[in-house]
Amino acid sequence: MKSGLEIIENSIFRVIGEAADFLDLETYVVGGFVRDSLLGRECKDIDIVCLGSGIGLAEEVAKRFNLSEQSVSIFKNFGTAMLKVDDWDLEFVGARKESYQRDSRKPLVLEGSLEDDQNRRDFTINALAVSINQNSWGNLLDPFGGIDDLNAKLIRTPLEPRITFSDDPLRMMRAVRFATQLGFDIFPETFEALTTEKNRLAIISMERISEELNKIILSDRPSFGFLLLDACQILPIIFPEFMKLKGVDTEEGKGHKDNFYHTLQVLDNIAKNTNDLWWRWAAILHDIAKPQTKKFVQKKGWTFHGHEEMGARQVPTIFKRFKLPLNEKMKLVQKLVRLHLRPIALSKEEITDSALRRLLFEAGDELEALMTLCRADITSKNGEKVKKYLRNFDIVEEKLREVEASDSLRSFQPVFSGEVIMEVFDIGPGREIGLIKIAIREAILDGLIRNDIASGWEFMISEGMKLDLKPVKSLDQMIS
Repeated sequence: MKSGLEIIENSIFRVIGEAADFLDLETYVVGGFVRDSLLGRECKDIDIVCLGSGIGLAEEVAKRFNLSEQSVSIFKNFGTAMLKVDDWDLEFVGARKESYQRDSRKPLVLEGSLEDDQNRRDFTINALAVSINQNSWGNLLDPFGGIDDLNAKLIRTPLEPRITFSDDPLRMMRAVRFATQLGFDIFPETFEALTTEKNRLAIISMERISEELNKIILSDRPSFGFLLLDACQILPIIFPEFMKLKGVDTEEGKGHKDNFYHTLQVLDNIAKNTNDLWWRWAAILHDIAKPQTKKFVQKKGWTFHGHEEMGARQVPTIFKRFKLPLNEKMKLVQKLVRLHLRPIALSKEEITDSALRRLLFEAGDELEALMTLCRADITSKNGEKVKKYLRNFDIVEEKLREVEASDSLRSFQPVFSGEVIMEVFDIGPGREIGLIKIAIREAILDGLIRNDIASGWEFMISEGMKLDLKPVKSLDQMIS
């Protein structure tokens, strides 16, 4: 493991240290940068604590890097300042101590010593500090055994954990997040406090909870974080819909899979193939409506008919509560939840070009995401069964490529647009336009006509005549 000197070997610390000495400020690198350096993890965020004005130190550092005054972002209410040097993000703050009110996680902040500042840190591994003053260059201060906890792979609070979590309940989510990201365990006393103080999360905004949850979801093995949240009884508080997936019902000796653990395996599976947060959210929500649609049918077993459609309808409600973006990201997740059974169904039956066209048309640009989700959804304990499904998926994907190459249906736009139909029949907007467009779309997807004017002209005319419409332009006139 690195020494304090190795942690600050980059020249940027020399410049900051010289500025600190010039201002006669005792100054340290603290927190995440020190932790990640010791773990051999890349980190471009540097937190600097000084005994005095962090804002004044930031302004002096900016001068030494020939940066403008405008490059320093100052937050006077918090006594902090931020600036960017190359690809490094620097944050400066004066050492402080904090006291909390029962109904708020926002503390009363006072100037303090380095010891005060380390006492207020959330975990021992984040309370490490390295001096960058010339007279104590590279000295590593570890008052709470943070290095021992790094070696033991433990998340532990510096002070009494119940007080730590009660003061700032968001630290409970951060404990789980760090454990998940780093692959660490949570110290028993610290874990017990997660359970006893869990209801304090009520004072935390959903935006902050979602921010930590998303970091858990983006970790290498996100299921670990969900299992920790479940074990300490936080998951039912923040995500009750997910908890409803848990458990197995049995009728006539037949049980269904536990959809809680199945979903976590799907999430881990998709995490191996994408870092896209929203693809991972689709994995989390793909079976979210199974509890509401669960039904036992004699001689058939358990069914979850329509869970994909009901699940898609639940997505906006869940996104809204978690304060996630109600935009194209949400619509992507909705689409993936709604369509996640379609490729699986195709892999089990004889594949028709019509079914392939419809899948291409409905999936559009999200086809890759959909197929990635569907592959992740294969979680049978029977290895041969998994291999069989994956081979069938290979066949489906190959046929999709063939149909896409010939029909270009990913960005499907019928050549018979509403404007063309109105021009041919000399009519204005109305229900007839929609009926003809739907009939043309279905004919193209069924392979009855090609998506061009010449091959579909007679079909369009016949559909119009069924609605008592008469063409006023010929095919030659339209082409010319």
